[in-house]
Amino acid sequence: MAKALDGIVVLDLTQYEAGPSCAQMLGWLGANVIKIEPPGGEPGRRALSESPDLDAWFFLMLNNNKKGVTLDLKTAEGRAILKKMVERADVLIENFGPGSFERLGFGYDDLRRMNPRIISGSVKGFGSTGPYANYKSFEMIAQAMGGAMSVTGTGDGPPTKVEAGLGDTGAGLHLAIGILAAIVQRQTTGVGQRIEVAQQDAVLNLVRIHFREHYSTGKPVPRRGNRSPGGAPSSLYRCRPFGPNDYVFIHCATLEMWKIFSKILGRPELGDDPTLADRMGRVARNDELDALVEGWTEKRTKHEVMETLGDAGIPCGAVLDSGEVFTDPSLLHRRMVVDLEHPARGRYPMPGNPVRMSDSPTEVKRAPMLGEHNAEVFGQWLGLSADELKALKDKRAV
Repeated sequence: MAKALDGIVVLDLTQYEAGPSCAQMLGWLGANVIKIEPPGGEPGRRALSESPDLDAWFFLMLNNNKKGVTLDLKTAEGRAILKKMVERADVLIENFGPGSFERLGFGYDDLRRMNPRIISGSVKGFGSTGPYANYKSFEMIAQAMGGAMSVTGTGDGPPTKVEAGLGDTGAGLHLAIGILAAIVQRQTTGVGQRIEVAQQDAVLNLVRIHFREHYSTGKPVPRRGNRSPGGAPSSLYRCRPFGPNDYVFIHCATLEMWKIFSKILGRPELGDDPTLADRMGRVARNDELDALVEGWTEKRTKHEVMETLGDAGIPCGAVLDSGEVFTDPSLLHRRMVVDLEHPARGRYPMPGNPVRMSDSPTEVKRAPMLGEHNAEVFGQWLGLSADELKALKDKRAV
């Protein structure tokens, strides 16, 4: 079956997480993504591996559905090859440090001279303009500067980072949205454009609804730990056999849910208590209600709690550890977790594409080995002869 982005060629010059996440999503949607690395590989390929001889799990999780080539942009020959690739491509994605790509001769003005139809996508820490334009960033920096840390953690503890990639994968997916919009607009205008996403901006967009309290109080939003102000009872509750992840999150959002839950808890009179009829009334008695709920959950496993409450229409989720995620029946059934085979790593489970398209299904393919597709891309796609390719190798340009 044809894919949504069949025929779209994407040059991926990114590293670590933010940029690769963007290119991976485009690859999942059917684009021909060519990952371009220096001859030693991008830093995330080996630097984060437990062995210098193996591609890191970090790399394998972020570079599915791509073809891999090597190209040394510090050489004139390497830059000349990239220029030829730009002339044929639809999209180029980079997340170089501030000014680095421009100094190589591939700023946006350079790119559009090479190919007016090129869509240039960039992930920056704080954007290319503004007072922080020259500052470097990583995930944790973006979470701090985008406001996520300030609302994460307990009220009596410090601001806390979350392990989800809000600044990295979050920025990459925002960039993918912009690129897809630019592809559509190019059908009308015939020309490309530059798309930029700052990690700080992406984090703010993802955390924005949690700032709603600021509008009514004019004060910084406090940290509340696991309690959610959107419901009551709404928190994390301990379950048997009391291991580090034997918890469920229960979110009782409406009065009807509370009435049902009170019966399950064996306290139906609480469902008819007028002081608990609205959310704020229940919030005022959070400590009392949390103790009641946890007294019930502690007699059951997290999966038993989830099954009981899920069947009753009460939102509830077991805290799954990494092993449980890879074997979760829902994720396996929906093929959000699939098995892949790697030449060096062997067989392993891999998270897939969360975006489901009825007429463009995703087949998850393993990340490329270093330079695995040099001959295919440089030979078949660019048309270089075997002698030309050998000369590039001799000069260590590839």
